[in-house]
Amino acid sequence: MEAHVEPRSEQRDNPTAPPALGVGMVGYAFMGAAHSQGWRTVGHVFDLPLRPVLAAIAGRDVHAVRAAADQHGWAAAETDWRALIARDDVQLVDVCTPGDSHAEIAIAALEAGKHVLCEKPLANSVAEAEAMVAAAEAARARGQLAMVGFNYRRVPALTFARRLIADGRLGALRHLRVSYLQDWLVDPDFPLTWRLQREHAGSGALGDLGAHIVDLAQYLTGEPLVGVSAQVETFIKERPRLDGASSGLTASGGSRRGPVTVDDAAVFTGRFSSGTLAVFEATRMASGRKNALRLEVNGELGSLAFDLERLNELSFHDHQEPAATAGFRRIVVTEPDHPYLEGWWPPGHGLGYEHSFVHQARDLVEAIATGTDPMPSFADGLQVQRVLAAVEESAEKNSVYTPVHPPTTSFDAAFAGGGN
Repeated sequence: MEAHVEPRSEQRDNPTAPPALGVGMVGYAFMGAAHSQGWRTVGHVFDLPLRPVLAAIAGRDVHAVRAAADQHGWAAAETDWRALIARDDVQLVDVCTPGDSHAEIAIAALEAGKHVLCEKPLANSVAEAEAMVAAAEAARARGQLAMVGFNYRRVPALTFARRLIADGRLGALRHLRVSYLQDWLVDPDFPLTWRLQREHAGSGALGDLGAHIVDLAQYLTGEPLVGVSAQVETFIKERPRLDGASSGLTASGGSRRGPVTVDDAAVFTGRFSSGTLAVFEATRMASGRKNALRLEVNGELGSLAFDLERLNELSFHDHQEPAATAGFRRIVVTEPDHPYLEGWWPPGHGLGYEHSFVHQARDLVEAIATGTDPMPSFADGLQVQRVLAAVEESAEKNSVYTPVHPPTTSFDAAFAGGGN
């Protein structure tokens, strides 16, 4: 006799399933796809106290947003973000739009009683970021939580690097060097997308890439930057105006040209509150570098280095070892007791870029379930915004040293976001 197997019931009908957390996303391009991957995957990897449900996604183009919903597994599509916020099945709003709309959407969502995840940089200006922090603080008193999406904090090797530094393995820190290099704007005929217009993006490589490395620098050291000296440059002043839609970092242009109103590259030095010195470079004009984020931290007792193109590895030097055998050694960050790795594969089986968004979703879900403040907070995002503003001010003043006023976060020595 042929065995009969009853079809598995839907998880929503399972009385033992965790309570649902309805997620609504605004935006569906590059970051929308990455965040969708995180929300779709996280519950299949980690045991969560709440069950993320992809309730609805919003975008202005009805056909494009419907296609994105079908592709990424969202149950419904909206063409007005206000309608998404108003939905009863949405408890968390994930903002993946260009920076010029972050403040309006995030503040409206918080005021509507929703939790918020907002992609970096938090805003296009310090004033907008300050308004977002005020809204987040008011919402916190009502039980709503807000987090900014600096996903590289959730790369296991970088989370582990933070742990080593916090545990004192490098001793007092002396130097930090970090660069983020891309090449997708090297072609002078690449069109004038929103990322090249100040009114939409706020800044260029500085906000797009520099925000990441400023946040990582402050996260790893556990202290704020207090001053910078900077130069920025726009190498290609005009580009073809956009002809049709853009997708991710690809687009096509027409015959008419328009002005580029953001920087192509930014370089700056910085000083942390302890006196630790830092060097930063962010550019989208480094030919041959697709997504090259590299950093090194030097301390009195040792050093560590990381390369995003080898993201499952961390280089570590213990300066207390005998000189005859001392040197940088490779740590393969894939062991079960490394951050986040308990949910994935056997040792030696590496993770990728997309997994940082899964880890980001996990940490936010756990924070919501326990009522603890998720990190990085909107206040952390404001601190990054103030550093970026100081960089621009310094560059306008011929690289004069410019203080960052005032630091806005305590930089808790423990890893923020999930206890890893």
